[in-house]
Amino acid sequence: MKIAFVGKGGSGKTTLSSLFIRHLAANEAHVIAVDADINQHLGAALGLDDAEAAALPAMGAHLPLIKEYLRGANPRITSAETMIKTTPPGDGSQLLRIREDNPIFEACARTVRLDDGDIRLMATGPFTESDLGVACYHSKVGAVELCLNHLVDGPDEYVVVDMTAGSDSFASGMFTRFDMTFLVAEPTRKGVSVYRQYKEYARDFGVALKVVGNKVQGQDDLDFLRAEVGDDLLIGVGHSDWVRSMEKGRPSRFELLEADNRMALQVLQDAAEDSYGLRDWERYTRQMVHFHLKNAESWGNEKTGADLAAQVDPAFVLGERHTKAGVTAPA
Repeated sequence: MKIAFVGKGGSGKTTLSSLFIRHLAANEAHVIAVDADINQHLGAALGLDDAEAAALPAMGAHLPLIKEYLRGANPRITSAETMIKTTPPGDGSQLLRIREDNPIFEACARTVRLDDGDIRLMATGPFTESDLGVACYHSKVGAVELCLNHLVDGPDEYVVVDMTAGSDSFASGMFTRFDMTFLVAEPTRKGVSVYRQYKEYARDFGVALKVVGNKVQGQDDLDFLRAEVGDDLLIGVGHSDWVRSMEKGRPSRFELLEADNRMALQVLQDAAEDSYGLRDWERYTRQMVHFHLKNAESWGNEKTGADLAAQVDPAFVLGERHTKAGVTAPA
């Protein structure tokens, strides 16, 4: 399953995504975590110290390798240089699988040992002052989008992406790459403002969206969220002494997380599993192609000097069969 965590800055999005990742690891799921936020804090939330977090390789710095590997033997892609963030896979493309070893994971992923299991962590890399005036953060997360386009996963496999705050995720088609999007919202008017933006886009593209209320202090907070977001409210999460200790750099073992919060995380996992059962591979592929053609026409063709519409393989549809290693083309 591909899961996104989104929300307003300061909503607790990164904290909740890290707790969900820990919960999945404790339940023996296979997990790849991706820090795609402009502020790179997921590593620290998963227990890395400052030096370890700073040493994480930046996916954006390995974009040539990512493109060359994913291109594989796809005859429709004349060179890695003509690939853009939305380039879809086709016959001959290399696909990514969560449990495998490959050059992209070797270069861009690092194993993080949690209390109850290991996960792989990938990061876009921070937005630095040197980027100002010559780049935007959307180009950095392009490496994530390209990998998601080529990644196939099974029912007990998870890719959990901590997205950039606010509505910036809609600058590309990456928001359609997920089986479930958890929007973290505080019980305030500002807290639910991002929800309204997401809800509109989610409705247009059939994106599954659930709201996780954070910093909930009582029934009045839950009632407020329910009035604002209706049935999209999945669960409310309250104060956590465990999280407070973790943020001070003194985490207890994850098994000591409060029972109510453990139950809330299980509700998230149940919702994610339900969403996977509704995955429409044809729609998923169709949306991928839609955004690629849109980007090709608006800027991609001019930038690469190629007709990027020709990269689309009309006979190719990602499917369950591609989760098996060695399968890169329609069976």
